[in-house]
Amino acid sequence: MQIKMKSFLVWVMVSLFYLASGQELPAYRIFNSQGQVSSFGALAQEASERQIVLFGELHNNPISHWLQLELTHALHAIKGQALVMGAEMFEADNQLLIDEYFSGLIAERNFRSEARLWNNFQTDIRPLLEFARENGLKFVATNIPRRYAALVHREGFEALEKLSTQARSYIAPLPVAYDEDLPGYKAMLEMSAMHGQTNPNFPKAQAIKDATMAHFIMKHFAPGNTFIHFHGTYHSNNYEGIVWYLQQTDSKPTLLTIATAEQQNVDALDESNIGIADFIIVVPQRMTKTH
Repeated sequence: MQIKMKSFLVWVMVSLFYLASGQELPAYRIFNSQGQVSSFGALAQEASERQIVLFGELHNNPISHWLQLELTHALHAIKGQALVMGAEMFEADNQLLIDEYFSGLIAERNFRSEARLWNNFQTDIRPLLEFARENGLKFVATNIPRRYAALVHREGFEALEKLSTQARSYIAPLPVAYDEDLPGYKAMLEMSAMHGQTNPNFPKAQAIKDATMAHFIMKHFAPGNTFIHFHGTYHSNNYEGIVWYLQQTDSKPTLLTIATAEQQNVDALDESNIGIADFIIVVPQRMTKTH
């Protein structure tokens, strides 16, 4: 009886604290690039008016994954079959597996056993893939096969020239443009130096991923469509990474970037996050993780 009474008193005290302070616990807030509070509706409307939407996620953040699915639903309601989906989480040499699974030629169990799926596939990625399959939408595997990114990390871009014609079909066309002075790549090099592992190929391995994702986005993009792409937020933050490579193309499609950031307080956008994307989804640092 005493234990129950103590638990009740704790509950009352916590409730009174939040009632007295008027404090709420928002799971997220959306801001525009200037740091002004925005809304999901505004984000969805602007996304529907752009040709390519780059949705940067925090891989273990449930809010990222939920809002990706909600935005996909909203865009499909507006664009219908003119919506194309793609993701970093699938490597280009798995496109055949995705297509065969979508067409019913192979069972899901075969797809799952062969596609080198991320460990959060079931909870975070599968809902997006299944939405595309169930609605007859194209889903593009955009990432470079990890073995070739590892090759660049070891030997640089030059090593890609050793690959077969078939292997090179899974990466951006060679030679790959590269700007070592982009702040994101410079920061990666500096970070590796801080850990005593300076490797000039470290940011190049990131760049070949960015270049390859941009390549396959453009390969499957067509005027009149909206292509929504899902990836780690660092691949498009500050309009670098994938954005930089898309801007090197002749067509220069209209883009919308979405970033995800964690903050201790979500009431206002931290100065460090202002301008990192067209829309910034801010999530409390204590938000639970999916893996």
